[in-house]
Amino acid sequence: MTLRIYHPEIFQGNMKKKHYFEGWYYKHVTHDLKQVWSFIPGISLNDKDPHAFIQIINGITGTSDYISYPTEQFTWDKNKLYLKIGESVFTDSYIDINIEKGDSKVTGRLSYQNMVKYPKTLLSPGIMGWYSFVPTMECKHGVVSVNHDITGSLKVNNEHIDFNEGKGYIEKDWGTSFPEAWLWIQANNFNERDSSFNFSIAKIPWRGTYFIGFIAFLFYNKKFFLFSTYNNSVINEMNHTSDSITVKMKNRNATLIVSTNKNTFGELRAPVSGQMSRRIKESIDSDVSISLFDSNNTLLYSDSSKRAGLEVIDEIFNYVRQ
Repeated sequence: MTLRIYHPEIFQGNMKKKHYFEGWYYKHVTHDLKQVWSFIPGISLNDKDPHAFIQIINGITGTSDYISYPTEQFTWDKNKLYLKIGESVFTDSYIDINIEKGDSKVTGRLSYQNMVKYPKTLLSPGIMGWYSFVPTMECKHGVVSVNHDITGSLKVNNEHIDFNEGKGYIEKDWGTSFPEAWLWIQANNFNERDSSFNFSIAKIPWRGTYFIGFIAFLFYNKKFFLFSTYNNSVINEMNHTSDSITVKMKNRNATLIVSTNKNTFGELRAPVSGQMSRRIKESIDSDVSISLFDSNNTLLYSDSSKRAGLEVIDEIFNYVRQ
């Protein structure tokens, strides 16, 4: 039996759980950057409306859809990432989409190559570090693929979309609820094709109170630069306007400055005590610029990405102490 804590990509729950959710996030961008689509397969276990689901968001238009399935139509593999929801299959090497419900008709197969996995160690099974071992956290996070190439195509409501030579990214969340407030930024369509960036900061409940925790990485030139609460990194600045967000973070070896310009947003559902009852806004059409400096303030790397992911619950800025 696979030790699941060291394989956050596989299903972490079971169908007997209550007030539980688990969702996987698959993002796809065409080579010409003209199309960006994300699919979120998952499970919602609760007393009122237990069901499986697939969320779809078109990053260019901001339109989205939420397709619900009986829990009996959610199946998985205990030892690897393999989900089947209805007639659609999701893995870490391909997805087969076959959705024909309501206004959504999406079919096709996308395959993934040259996948970059997030590094794991005995004491750090994934991006959450040693927090992976804490059983009482309301939401846990995993990165399945930092970066990969795509081949294949989709047919969306009679439109053919070619994803050959496109770029993809996969992550996931599981637990009881999303945080009260958070900021999430993700980008891997930089001028330097192999680069990838992810940042999230959230208000995290903890023993009757809370703390502000963050996790981030920059991957470029086949190397990870890690910034997080658990490796004693700090947020020096975090500012926002109606159109942009800037974050400056620092560890003992480097400083990373991230600027994000907001673009098209769509609506997604998010979990509260296992129920997908919260409505949030997400963009997969924003712009990100990053600059990495060493401890002597020498610029090591600077680049920008289109079609970046962005979720922001503005209350997070009230909690961050700089």
